[in-house]
Amino acid sequence: MILKMNNAYWKYRRLLALTKKEFFQIVRDPSSILIAFVLPLILIFIYGFGISLDANHLKIALVLEDTSPLATSFGASFTESRFFDVTIVRHVEEVKELLVDGKVRGIIVVPAYFSKQLNDITGPSPIQVIADGSEPNTANFVQNYAEATYQRWLDLNRIERKLLQKPLVRVDMRFWFNEELKSRNFLVPGSLAIIMTLIGTLLTALVIAREWERGTMEALFTTPISLFELILGKLIPYYILGMLSLIFCLIIDYLIFDVPVRGSFWLLFLTSGSFLFAALSLGLMISTVAKNQFVAAQIALMSAFLPAFILSGFIFEITSMPKIIQAITYIVPARYFVSSLQTLFLAGNIYRIIIPSILAMLSFGCIVFLIMRIKMVKRLD
Repeated sequence: MILKMNNAYWKYRRLLALTKKEFFQIVRDPSSILIAFVLPLILIFIYGFGISLDANHLKIALVLEDTSPLATSFGASFTESRFFDVTIVRHVEEVKELLVDGKVRGIIVVPAYFSKQLNDITGPSPIQVIADGSEPNTANFVQNYAEATYQRWLDLNRIERKLLQKPLVRVDMRFWFNEELKSRNFLVPGSLAIIMTLIGTLLTALVIAREWERGTMEALFTTPISLFELILGKLIPYYILGMLSLIFCLIIDYLIFDVPVRGSFWLLFLTSGSFLFAALSLGLMISTVAKNQFVAAQIALMSAFLPAFILSGFIFEITSMPKIIQAITYIVPARYFVSSLQTLFLAGNIYRIIIPSILAMLSFGCIVFLIMRIKMVKRLD
């Protein structure tokens, strides 16, 4: 019994000493602090301020070939909108070059017979919408908004002229989870997946690969420390560093971007910790395969960063991908993390979404951890 207690005591001492050594190495290494705190700050500001999927202030040209009060009233429905920056001209030829050069994204043509045909009982006056098809999403927005604006103006005009005998049906729209329809509210939480991937996978793989290059890993192998203690000694400091970076990012999100967090912070930390465990396990496995920093960085980018950016649903909708690509996303831990983050930030504690995601990330981490443990052998080559 005493022998077992002594063994446990020395195991604890060795693990504590290795953990302290890793913390000192992190503090002394400027690149670790840069990736853990400076790079997340840059990424959050890029996704918060620099990237926006909101279609606001789109530049369009409004061609008013008809100068009647009715046509002018219709044109005002565009000029007063916050979605468009409108340039008003009299002829299409004046703005064709602007569309070709990309200076406007669409042209709304109000024909010369607009008012005349509006009074005709045969039907409403047509308008022409010319959109820049090089950006399909923007083109669809221009077309749909122009049609909706025209229909709304037409209904209001008919009410004023008392051409409707029955009141119009009023559609009262409600948007759940992101009432203001701000892309920032899901881009900023999703960026945490990219940040945690960088800290968990890229940083860990690079730092340990650097130890192989400098020969310090061989020095560790000559000590009585076991492989399991060595792995934990590498895992714990970067796990704590990743969680500190998460808290730092959450403070920035709350103070600067005012992103709502409707779920539990404890559940958010549990979800983030599960993903960080998976990312750290992958980084450690990469370090056992690649003992060169350049090779480790390439493998980390291909196996962790790019899948987290492209296949997680962070930017590109998974349901719009081909079926075979959708199947591949199930082995990407960031898919579950992004979904959980957006749920916790915008919807709340929806356990039927979050708990399976946590289990999937932990399963991935355990499988990778076991593979890494089998591949990692304590010997001097």
